[in-house]
Amino acid sequence: MSETKHPWRVPFMVYADAEGNIFEDTRYEAVGRSGFNVLPLTPEDFIELPFGSDLLTLPGRRPYGLEESGEMIIREDVQAVAALNAPAYTQLYSAAFGTEEENAPTLPLYAYTTVGWLDDKFYTTAVRIDPDERQDLVNFDREKIWEVTKERIAQHPDNRLIQHLGQNCSLRYCCPAARNFFMGRWECPIPISPACNSNCLGCISFQPKEHELTAPQDRLDFIPTVDEILEFTVPHLESADRAIVSFGQGCEGEPLLVWQLIRDVIVEIRKRTKRGIINVNTNGSKPKAVEELMRVGLDSIRVSLNSVRKDIYEAYYLPNNYQFEDIRESARIVRQHGGWASINYFTFPGMTDHPEELKALQDFIRYTDISMIQWRNFNIDPDWYLGKLNVMELPEGLGIKNVMDQIKSEFPHLKYGYFNPPHGDARGAFLSKE
Repeated sequence: MSETKHPWRVPFMVYADAEGNIFEDTRYEAVGRSGFNVLPLTPEDFIELPFGSDLLTLPGRRPYGLEESGEMIIREDVQAVAALNAPAYTQLYSAAFGTEEENAPTLPLYAYTTVGWLDDKFYTTAVRIDPDERQDLVNFDREKIWEVTKERIAQHPDNRLIQHLGQNCSLRYCCPAARNFFMGRWECPIPISPACNSNCLGCISFQPKEHELTAPQDRLDFIPTVDEILEFTVPHLESADRAIVSFGQGCEGEPLLVWQLIRDVIVEIRKRTKRGIINVNTNGSKPKAVEELMRVGLDSIRVSLNSVRKDIYEAYYLPNNYQFEDIRESARIVRQHGGWASINYFTFPGMTDHPEELKALQDFIRYTDISMIQWRNFNIDPDWYLGKLNVMELPEGLGIKNVMDQIKSEFPHLKYGYFNPPHGDARGAFLSKE
């Protein structure tokens, strides 16, 4: 579905009743949220809801809409609705709602995007940022995935990591990366660390009991051996189309805490095959470890962050024994060694397009010379997040699209996407995918 297929007018507001049934209200146009600001939208802000997306009802939240007169209203008697867009799509505006109920629950860890209805179709405010189809739902045949996963885990009964990727990631959580591994294609995940040196507010694999959130998946609880990793990564690199193997997944802690193990694995992999890309998804907290990994053959790194402003970053990540400057150094070191450095940039309308954030991003790119921005949606309750950061007011954002355009204009070599790119040789001399 093309991101250029905009509606002829702004779609209508949608809402849900107490039973979760969704309706349109043709008296009001759908509106968007940026930070605390509720904004009118244009047809160009919308695309058809991508295949593979979901709709979410928001308990205790009341939807905003725009009357024909131009007055912004809030419906008090119904629930707000949001879109959870398919992978490869970046949200432009959050769902616009008011939290009126005193005991409204904290929303689960999803990204809540504006959704509307027009001409028998749902529309959402997003853009397809990556043409790669590796996580498009159309590529996932459930019966086939179940069959090949069961077959593979039966073949490797003593490999704890294959069992974890199969029983938990593929069959239980329906993780696209794990499913692609069992289908023998594209990017293969390598969970490796049960511990972490960040305490991210929105961590998807560990939440302390005092938090209002529940982690949607269980964290890896063991450290695999070199042999357990080699048993499936080398065959994957040798046979898969556009092959990548990636240390660091959402179901684990921080991979750089076991960087010596990663180093040993990389050395052994490259003794056996020169094919494919070896990547680490990380918080970038250990620059010296990253440098050692680059020296033995690491090709690429993806550093995750919610902001390139030190105070905003550290208020969310709550780092142990590292600081924001370390993640900048890690990205810079990879580029100095000729590798590919991406940032996994949690996109949050109102914060990502804050004027100070744009300036900080420009400075970050100049300092690190990163290769790519992965514009990922931020899976978090927006009010809970802003409250935890003690952010009480925000200026009107510059607009996510405008920020993308400004950065691209200043840094035309910079690639945009959603996934780790598979192109290049073993030294990380990547080719662009145009």
